[in-house]
Amino acid sequence: MAFLGEYSSQELLQGQLLLWHQSLGFFKSLALAVAMDLRIADAIHRLGGAATLPQIIAEAGIKIDPRNNKLRDLRRVMRALTVSGIFTVQRPASAVVAAAADGGAEAEGPVYKLTAASRLLVVGEKKSSTTTTMPTPSLTVQVQLFLETCRGSAFSRGMRAWFRPQDEQHQHQEQPAGLSPFAMACGGQTIWERAERDADAFPFDDAMASDTAFLMPIVLRECGDEVFRGLTSLVDVAGGLGGAAANIAAAFPDLKCTVLDLPQVVAKAAAGSNEKVQYVGGDMFESIPPADAVLLKWILHDWSDDECVKILKKCKQAIPPRAAGGKVIIIDMVVGSADEPSPESDVRHVETQVLFDLLIMCINGVERDELEWKKIFSEAGFHDYRIIPVLGVRSIIELYPN
Repeated sequence: MAFLGEYSSQELLQGQLLLWHQSLGFFKSLALAVAMDLRIADAIHRLGGAATLPQIIAEAGIKIDPRNNKLRDLRRVMRALTVSGIFTVQRPASAVVAAAADGGAEAEGPVYKLTAASRLLVVGEKKSSTTTTMPTPSLTVQVQLFLETCRGSAFSRGMRAWFRPQDEQHQHQEQPAGLSPFAMACGGQTIWERAERDADAFPFDDAMASDTAFLMPIVLRECGDEVFRGLTSLVDVAGGLGGAAANIAAAFPDLKCTVLDLPQVVAKAAAGSNEKVQYVGGDMFESIPPADAVLLKWILHDWSDDECVKILKKCKQAIPPRAAGGKVIIIDMVVGSADEPSPESDVRHVETQVLFDLLIMCINGVERDELEWKKIFSEAGFHDYRIIPVLGVRSIIELYPN
């Protein structure tokens, strides 16, 4: 990346943060539209102005389908709305901060409360016949009008139908397990099918390649020696066309780099293959070639917790013990907390993460906080890890076998 000499890594990562924050602003409107469709503010108001998510769901009459993990998904929507200040969230001092088996509800919290903004969305009050006091004004109709441009997109319709499939044309449609909001918006297509069938209008592969070209020089510059030096072999799992592996191989010529991906991807990659990188066709859920280290760059966020555990177990089988240098290198988000007041730059950082989480939620992916990562690591048989927060909204996680 020739322009690295002109800007520092942190300046470039801050530039990326600003672009992502601006681009993902649509999801702030979409989260608000979902909350208004579900009458979240009314439900909290009827519950006395403060309530846990299960209480809100029961009061609002929201049907939760355990096959599609919507309790966790609604928590993610509420997280975006608390970061932006529409609601506030409070964790009781006695709260057990551990993800429950239902996929994200916490044992004793969090508790969501109304703010001045969400109080103005309450529409359930009526003027009493025994008083002349005027009802509290509501801005719901006005805000609904402002949100019309957001509501008109297919993506918005898919997300809203995800939480209320009984509404409108979805009222008699049962959602099959594995369906995503993206698929509901795109005639049943997954994001991978859309990318393959309509690459010109939906250049997903090019977007991922450009991200690799931007990020990997920063990774190597900021912590390349710390992460990769001393390794003799590395497998880049689901490494696509091999951009990350090629950058690593160029920086460490003695490191044998292999890309594992589906056979059709490997066939495409072979046309422009780098002689320093080997390509292997296969399925990461079946087996991973043996190596000192396995790289998972922006892969695990595409998959559910159970699928991540399966992938990591295959990684564990592929690498030697920690004493022999074995490790898994994960590049992904570790979502920060916005429960406490923070400087404006930190708020923008966390808000970008949670808005990206809504984007990835649309394909049934997840952006996780440290506790959620720790739970997955433990279930996969890893009990020691290290987070290196040097990549802006993303981090490097080194995961060590016994």
